[in-house]
Amino acid sequence: MIKNFKWLLLVSLTFVACNSSDDAVSDPNSTDGTPLTAGSADFSKYVALGDSFAAGYSDGALFKAGQENAYPNILATQFALVGGGDFTTPFMEDNIGGFSSGGFQVPGLGPRLYFNVATSTPLPVSGISATDISTHLTGSFNNMGIPGAKATHLGFSGYAAANPYFGRFASSASATVIGDALAQNPTFFSLWIGGNDVLGYATSGGDGSSPITPPTTFDVVYNGMIAQLSAGGRKGVIANIPYVSTLPYFTTVPYNPVPLDAPTVALLNGSSGYGLYNGGLQYAYANGYISAAELAQRTVTFHVGSDNAVVIVDSYLTDLSALNIPSYRPATANDLIVLPARAFIGTLVNSNPYQVNGVSVPLADKWVLSKDEINEVQTATMAYNATIEAAAAAHSETIAVVDAKSIMNDLATGGIIGNGYTMTATYVTGNTFSLDGIHPSPKGYALIANKFLEAINEKFGSNFKGVNLGGYRVLFPQDPTKF
Repeated sequence: MIKNFKWLLLVSLTFVACNSSDDAVSDPNSTDGTPLTAGSADFSKYVALGDSFAAGYSDGALFKAGQENAYPNILATQFALVGGGDFTTPFMEDNIGGFSSGGFQVPGLGPRLYFNVATSTPLPVSGISATDISTHLTGSFNNMGIPGAKATHLGFSGYAAANPYFGRFASSASATVIGDALAQNPTFFSLWIGGNDVLGYATSGGDGSSPITPPTTFDVVYNGMIAQLSAGGRKGVIANIPYVSTLPYFTTVPYNPVPLDAPTVALLNGSSGYGLYNGGLQYAYANGYISAAELAQRTVTFHVGSDNAVVIVDSYLTDLSALNIPSYRPATANDLIVLPARAFIGTLVNSNPYQVNGVSVPLADKWVLSKDEINEVQTATMAYNATIEAAAAAHSETIAVVDAKSIMNDLATGGIIGNGYTMTATYVTGNTFSLDGIHPSPKGYALIANKFLEAINEKFGSNFKGVNLGGYRVLFPQDPTKF
């Protein structure tokens, strides 16, 4: 009897040991602890197409550490866990950012920004980029995110000559981005494009220097790309377009940041200030040129206090130039002042204390995205998203969709919590965005990667847990060598 009891005990202990072993092999990289799987997707050859977001652009420049944290690069590390192959990136040479030529930094192309604690402002790092604009890289690259690219650019032959970011690694002078991507015979793709089709217009305050891509053009181009990328049942993931007006680039500077004392108010409201302008408006109204509503909209009156609205130029107002009356009005909460204006508002014109930008001298169109211009941007964005939604529906078995518009809305209206971090669209302190107010921080890119993985899991039956946001920084140090 004792002998049998010992035998039963041995069997019981063996059974417990087997259960403990099963628990020990629980996969920490999966959503449910079961072995990680790619589901029905094949990640062995992944290519990413897109714009500066796919490239890892951050802090106003493209630089190596930023590229390493691009959302496609983060995705590739996860895909590697289930058979994903090598993922190559056309890395910049250092962490200064942008390009050099002849030993000088190329204007408008870097260097990156860093946060100056002493002044609480972003400033450019010192130094010259080691990435020469004329140097061409050889080989193929999986990350084909191109800063500045619009949807119309990805299939444009000759784009290499127009965009140095693509030119440095394009297979030939006549190559297209999508052509070089497909030449690699990918098994899986990501495509997030369309933001720049409205962003240039928005960041320039709708001044006409960068027109919005017509939605009909976007529709034709986008559907053509999807047809090529999904040919033969190739699987992939795409994302829609957020409203750019929710970015911190447009929401950080208030419309009413001007503090004024009584003497200054008296000067500005008097006949030597806006009194003459307001009198002209009264004349225009009395003679039927403008309505009572427009009269009220355009009248400029300052008050003692710290919350005076800036004065702006608005081309949507009734043209009164025949009466020598300019198109000025106070900004309202429905207007968006662009981020660079915060260093411009309150500055003097030619050191003249009576000519103050944003106050006695109205802000030019480029500093403000007016409510009418915001409507133009949103109308185009809605049309782009309708195209993206229709393309996804037409390829519902092979394409996953990331609702980037809803994600951005969440960031702008309360935030998203991940790994104990609250991610918001607040400039600098919100964790999500870099110092340029448009492109994500490394932690923001990690959040994007996780959202892409969620969409992939839902569509293809994979079970990626995603990366821990705690492993990614928000701000880069000033010294490019101390990363």
